Amino acid sequence: MLARFDLEKTYKYLLISLAFLMPLTVAGANTIIVIICLLWLLSGSYSIKYAQITNSKLMIASIFFFFLHVIGLIWTEDLSWGFHMLHKMWYFLLLLPVLFSIVKKEYIWQIIYAFLVAIAITEVISYLIWFEIIIPFKSATVSNPTPFMSHISYNPILAFAIYLVLHEIFFNKKITNFVFSLYSFFSISMIFNMFITGGRAGQVAFFAMLVVLIIQILDKQRIKSLITIFIVIPGIFFTAYQASDLFQQRVNLAFNQAIEYHPESNNSIGYRITFALNSWEVIKENPIIGIGTGDFPIEYKKIYQIKEQALIPNTKNPHNMYILIVMELGIIGLISMLSIFYYQIKLSFNSSNRFIRDVGITLPFLFLVIMWSDSYLLGHYTTLMFVFFSSFLYKDFEKY
Repeated sequence: MLARFDLEKTYKYLLISLAFLMPLTVAGANTIIVIICLLWLLSGSYSIKYAQITNSKLMIASIFFFFLHVIGLIWTEDLSWGFHMLHKMWYFLLLLPVLFSIVKKEYIWQIIYAFLVAIAITEVISYLIWFEIIIPFKSATVSNPTPFMSHISYNPILAFAIYLVLHEIFFNKKITNFVFSLYSFFSISMIFNMFITGGRAGQVAFFAMLVVLIIQILDKQRIKSLITIFIVIPGIFFTAYQASDLFQQRVNLAFNQAIEYHPESNNSIGYRITFALNSWEVIKENPIIGIGTGDFPIEYKKIYQIKEQALIPNTKNPHNMYILIVMELGIIGLISMLSIFYYQIKLSFNSSNRFIRDVGITLPFLFLVIMWSDSYLLGHYTTLMFVFFSSFLYKDFEKY
């Protein structure tokens, strides 16, 4: 068995590697995750690990959320899809508690720097594709240059990275002139990158993040905060709208699709509205405990066939995390999921560290916003970011 010093040093480098690989590669990140979990399972000190995890209400809420999916298998007709959904949720049972129990306070900024370097690499490649200097690869196109992941995941992650950098610019009093200039350039380039890629949920998250940041900067100055928000947010929006053809097209498209909606609307906004309305037909029949962990595809298909919506595709996912959880696990499931966010925000307010408090509030807020447009706690990149940052933002390092 590894000596404690060697084990902690190994964990440190693995966590930094995971932060770097997280936005770049699924296989690379998963390899690091497997190594971390195996080391954790084989390294002993189980009573200490158990005490750390069980003394955190957030960890208990996370584990309970997973086991609610296990319980939901009892009244699930489609067990194969149920186990598929269970597999999607394993981060909340194992990975979050594992990371929570091994991360140290001194690792935090090294982890964040590794994450930001990876975002910078992604951004540079995005620009190289956009300027047609290199050939698009994987999911990227010249008009929507998101190479390592789809724009659905990329833009929310980019919005969070922008927040981290802007927070340093505004709140780090010890920042050097060189770092200030570097961060300023980095933040501007990331903001511009936000509007040459097509992730609307991430763009909404970006504006939501700006609102939070302005409130944090102008702490307790409510009138000044409101005035600044009403100036800055529309200013950036209309500047981006005029400067980016893709952003303008996506905004116009979303607006037109929303106001022109009808049950046979064959477009992304129309799909989401129809998915929500159809799901409601099932939810109102099973409001408390839902239909079971694996029965969304079966039950949705029944409603889909009854309504004969030939132009609308059938779906296994309503593209809304709230609807998915309520349909599968009812109000109990929704309360369980929201309890995770509740404890994140509560623990953040109790933190004496300005950075931890501010970021700890912003992370759940961004997810509470973007989960209206997709199931962001099911996707690899966004779920991993949520879990990874949650492992140290809400840990009381004075206790451990």
